[in-house]
Amino acid sequence: MSVYREELLLRSKDVDMFRRLRSSELFRLLQEASIRHTEQLGMGRDKTLDKGILWVLLMQRAEIARMPEYDERIVLKSWPGRTMHLLFPRYYSIETAAGEPLLKASAVWSLIDAKTRRVVFPEKYGVAIEGAETGEEIAMPAAVAKAECSLARDFTVPYSFVDLNGHMNNTRYFDLAEDCVGEAERGRLLRSVSVEYQNEARLGEDLRLCWGGDDKGIFVCGQTDRPVFRMRLEYR
Repeated sequence: MSVYREELLLRSKDVDMFRRLRSSELFRLLQEASIRHTEQLGMGRDKTLDKGILWVLLMQRAEIARMPEYDERIVLKSWPGRTMHLLFPRYYSIETAAGEPLLKASAVWSLIDAKTRRVVFPEKYGVAIEGAETGEEIAMPAAVAKAECSLARDFTVPYSFVDLNGHMNNTRYFDLAEDCVGEAERGRLLRSVSVEYQNEARLGEDLRLCWGGDDKGIFVCGQTDRPVFRMRLEYR
């Protein structure tokens, strides 16, 4: 069984004005851990990027007991689930250096052709990852149900938001969502988040953001001429 483990010290760049880890930075850490572990398992860029295929995220979720804070040393763990044909599940946990559980997360990854942007069969490129089971897994993410939106704003994807896959990086959606709904800036504590990535947002595209709250939390979505993402945020 292969479990990736990394110890990190949170710096000022990682946290918000309340000295808590930013949600966008949290998901960046999870994303980078996924990449590093995949490389350790022998499925690095020579199998993917160099052959014109890209790892992409389809869905993510996280359950947060406590968000890590500035100058806190944390331990991030990640491990793959059992591959489901074209889908690569992955799990995560973060705890303090003393072993206090802070949060758990899960994600679904897939592979696309860099030119056609269509999902590819991993076996065609020799990509195979053996799944592990630790007993600490949370449920896999699921599609986010659409909800009523009462507010909206427009946003144009800037150069600084675009990653090596040629689209707006998934972590930036969390910054946009929190800027829109305003709960984070009021100091409310994030309890859980679910997000579904439906299509890409490319450089210079205009993104229409809509959001609204209900008894299940706050729903945020973005679209260009097609749906781009859906997200549900729950606060304490």
